[in-house]
Amino acid sequence: QVQLVESGGGLVQAGGSLRLSCAASGRSFSSYAMGWFRQAPGKEREFVAGIIWSTSRSYYADSMKGRLTISRARAENTVYLQMNSLKPEDTAVYYCAATGPGSSSYDYWGQGTQVTVSS
Repeated sequence: QVQLVESGGGLVQAGGSLRLSCAASGRSFSSYAMGWFRQAPGKEREFVAGIIWSTSRSYYADSMKGRLTISRARAENTVYLQMNSLKPEDTAVYYCAATGPGSSSYDYWGQGTQVTVSS
């Protein structure tokens, strides 16, 4: 079983930055990819960014492209999401997710961390 624990959320003013972290643990953790999703009140959960664990290749949702950087620290089984130039519409609960080895399906999820951007 894989456990994912997010941290780094909080309240920030518009134009500010936050860095989210997600630490993965569990016996023999191995994942094809890890990603970040978000869910704003009254909206569906949406993909934000993802990274292929072995190659560090990253990909982003168009809505936030240019303002995000996803990275990973392989030795620590940790993935980061640097968010810059935040906007009030970025306010949401941000979730970390991981696939199983060789899978493209995000099967493991963290509990989420709240990001609130004030205007």
